[in-house]
Amino acid sequence: MVTERMYIHLLQLGRVPYAEGLAIQARVVAARKAGAIGDTLLLLEHPPVITLGRNSSRANIVASDEFLGARGVELHEINRGGDVTYHGPGQLVGYPIFDLRGDFPNKRGPHLGPVDFVRMLEEALIRTCADFGVMAKRIPKCTGVWTFGGTEFADADVHGRALEKKLAAIGVHVSQGVTSHGFALNVTTDLRDFDWIIPCGITDRGVTSLELEASDSADPTMERAANAAARNFGRVFGRQIVACESLDELLAGTKT
Repeated sequence: MVTERMYIHLLQLGRVPYAEGLAIQARVVAARKAGAIGDTLLLLEHPPVITLGRNSSRANIVASDEFLGARGVELHEINRGGDVTYHGPGQLVGYPIFDLRGDFPNKRGPHLGPVDFVRMLEEALIRTCADFGVMAKRIPKCTGVWTFGGTEFADADVHGRALEKKLAAIGVHVSQGVTSHGFALNVTTDLRDFDWIIPCGITDRGVTSLELEASDSADPTMERAANAAARNFGRVFGRQIVACESLDELLAGTKT
């Protein structure tokens, strides 16, 4: 018999409006808190939307409300950590809904700390980038996943030194020991849309995507990126990934 600590449910939802994604996430979080299901990773994609985390500043949205409204771009204030983030087509969004009191590698004490959880998310995404030949890293005090700089796509500071660019943003929320929200990995994202905001409030570094950073032979499609992310979540969290066909199947109680 497979036990809860041995697996992560995986549900791939495709492109979902942000409000619908939040509603799905809320149902899964409630089921996880109730112990009806095990840890779950939702992978999806959103139409263009700007989200403001708990630490966000409205000043970091550069585009006017009229400009965004004319393009159908929604704004949502949410309870995750972090500042302003953009989601859109070609960006892999992941909502890991995990109970931090569970069995995790290198857990110290009765639960996995939120900072340690974020470091594990970063590790899974760094490995995902590596699967496409893109070397990525952490930057102290700048949560997320970044290039090393020095490529033809990197910006430079006033001294001509190449700056890192952000590949993935991370912002999570923890309630009653259960996580929600998660990460956004730029796969084939139109990076011009990031001109609407100051991503995460960081002004001295830009953003990039797997499509720009990878070699042509790597072919980082959304499907391949999703599969790589799921595989690397399993490796980093020491779990088997078990796919669900639908939300109904997941919520029917697949915990054994």
